Amino acid sequence: MTPHHTWRKSSHSGAQNNCVELAVTPAETAIRDTKDRAGGTLTLPTTAFTALLTTLRP
Repeated sequence: MTPHHTWRKSSHSGAQNNCVELAVTPAETAIRDTKDRAGGTLTLPTTAFTALLTTLRP
């Protein structure tokens, strides 16, 4: 991830900042907490993130 990637959060999350944001590139997906944006990120290969979502979705 470069320092200039675009972070997005769900439009369903509201204004409370109780959610996560994603920054997606073809190779990686980064995840961070909106309550602590400077607290670090979890970065996964995009294929692994897609597999995670597939597992979590009913």
